[in-house]
Amino acid sequence: MSVRARYDSSAHQGTTDRGTTGQGTTEHGTTDRAAPPSRPRVLAIAGSDPSGGAGVQADLKAVAAAGGYGMAALTALTAQNTRGVRGVHVPPAEFLTAQLDALADDVAIDAVKIGMLAAAPVARAVGAWLDGLPGGATSPRPAVVLDPVMVATSGDRLLDPTAERAVRDLLARVDVVTPNLPELAVLVEEPPAASWAAALDQARRLAARHDVLVVAKGGHLTGDDGAGAPDALVGADGVLLELAGERVRTTATHGTGCSLSSGLAARYARTGDWAEALRATKAWLAAAIRAGEALRVGGGHGPVDHLAESTPSGAVERERPGAQDGAAAAAGRAAVDRWWDAAAPVRAAIDGLPFVRALGDGSLAADRFRTYLEQDAIYLREYSRCLARASQLAPTRAEQTFWAGGAHGALVTELDLHTSWLGGEPTDVPASRTTAAYLEHLRGAGDDYATLVAAVLPCYWIYQDVGERLAALNRPGHPYSAWLGTYADEEFAASTRRAVAVLRRAAGDAGPATRARMAAAFQRACEHELAFFDQAAEPRAVALAGAAAG
Repeated sequence: MSVRARYDSSAHQGTTDRGTTGQGTTEHGTTDRAAPPSRPRVLAIAGSDPSGGAGVQADLKAVAAAGGYGMAALTALTAQNTRGVRGVHVPPAEFLTAQLDALADDVAIDAVKIGMLAAAPVARAVGAWLDGLPGGATSPRPAVVLDPVMVATSGDRLLDPTAERAVRDLLARVDVVTPNLPELAVLVEEPPAASWAAALDQARRLAARHDVLVVAKGGHLTGDDGAGAPDALVGADGVLLELAGERVRTTATHGTGCSLSSGLAARYARTGDWAEALRATKAWLAAAIRAGEALRVGGGHGPVDHLAESTPSGAVERERPGAQDGAAAAAGRAAVDRWWDAAAPVRAAIDGLPFVRALGDGSLAADRFRTYLEQDAIYLREYSRCLARASQLAPTRAEQTFWAGGAHGALVTELDLHTSWLGGEPTDVPASRTTAAYLEHLRGAGDDYATLVAAVLPCYWIYQDVGERLAALNRPGHPYSAWLGTYADEEFAASTRRAVAVLRRAAGDAGPATRARMAAAFQRACEHELAFFDQAAEPRAVALAGAAAG
C-alpha cells in the first residue's frame, strides 16, 4: 500500500516479544492463557530410541520440523541402535499416567500422537487418560493420531494378543490411525493386503468399523505391485485423498512411521485439515528420507533427516522449481495464475481511480495525499504483525526468513512515512472503516498458513503492479516525484516475485478445501486494495467519518 519498495524481505530474521513458545507470558513470567500460542503444542506418547531415529526422539524432531512445540511422555525405554533392539524396559503404567496428568494439569495440548505402547496395561492407561480429557467449546479436545506399533520390520508381532486388543480398543478414541500394511492386517484381523486396492479396501472397512480416519501406507508393497509408495486418507465411504509416491532406494528408513504420524498431528493442529496435513507431511517425509543417508548415522537402517528442509541447504533446495512434486507445482502455478487473471477487473479499476490518476499526473491535492499516508501508516503497523505471523507458521526456514524480513520492512517503512512525509506519528488519527475492514480480513486468516499467505499477497503484488505504471509517469518537477520514484525499486519487485513463488508453492501443496479458502482470501484482499486506494480520493473528514461513527 505505501513505499513497499523499501521492504527488505531477506536481510532481517525478525523477532517477537513473546516470552514463551506456548501461551505467552505476563510481565511477572506467569502464563497468559488468553494469548494464542505461537506454535501448536503436540504431545508424543511413545517409547524412546537412544539412536534418535525413532520413538519420541523422532517425534520431537518431526513436530519441530512441522512448526510445532513437542512434548513427550515415555511408555518404554529401549536399548537399541540402527542395527537392532537389544532390550526393552516398560515402566509401570501408573508412572505413565502420572506423566500424562502432570502435562494435562499445566499445558494446553493441541494434538496427541500415540506410538509404542508395549503392553496391555500401558495401552489401557492411555485410553483412560484420553477418556478423562475435557472436551467442549471452551476447552476443545486435542486431535489424536495413533501409530499402532504392532509388527516389526521382520514381520514379527511385537505385542501379545491381549495388548493387541487393548491397542485396537483405542481406535474409538482417536481421530486418525496410521498403520503400515502388516499392522492394518492385524487391526482388521485378516492376512496382509497383497495389492494397493486390497489395502484401500481394508482401510475403508477399518474406518467404517471404528468411525476413524485411516492413513493407508503402501511402503510395504512389493515392486511387482507397480504402485510405488502411495499413501491415502481413507474414511468409511472410501478414499478421501490418494497420493502417489516414488519408492526411494535407501537404507535410511528407521522411524518413518513415527515421523509420519507425529508430523501429521502437528500439521493438523496448524491447519485443521487432515488432507492438507497428510499432503504436506508426505512431501516433507519424502525429502527427509532422501537426505537420510547423508547423516551417516550407524551401520544399519539409519534415520531420516527430519531437518532436511530446515537447514540452509534444505531451504535453498525447497526454493528450486524442481523441489516440489511436478504435478503439485503445476497445479499451484495454474491456481495462482487464475486468481491473478480473475483480479484483472479490480486492477483496471484501481488504475482508473481519481486518486491514482491524480497521483500520476501530479494534480493530487496535498490533503488527499496526506489522508492516504496516514491510513497507510496505520495499515502497515498491523500488516507487519500479519507478516510476522506468517513467519511463525512458515514450513521452511527460507520462508520464515522471508516473511520476517517483510515484517521488519513494513515497520521501517511506517517509520519513514511518519518522519519523512507526515512529520511525526499520526497518533490522533483513527483507522478508517476501509482500513479497519482490510486489517480484519488479514487477521481473519488465523493460523492457516496457506490462507494467510493468500491474504497478504495482494499488498505486494497489486502495489507493485500499479506502481510500475505510476513510476513510468514520473518526470522532473513532478510534485510527487520522490514518491513515484519508490515504485521503480527493483528490490521490491524481486521480493514480490519471491512472495508470488511462495504463494504458488503453498497452493500446490494445499488440498481442495484449503485452495478454495486461499482463492477467496486472495480475491477479497484484491477488493480491499481497490477500496483502500479509493478512500484517499475523499476529503479527510469524509474518509474518517466511518471510523468516528464506529
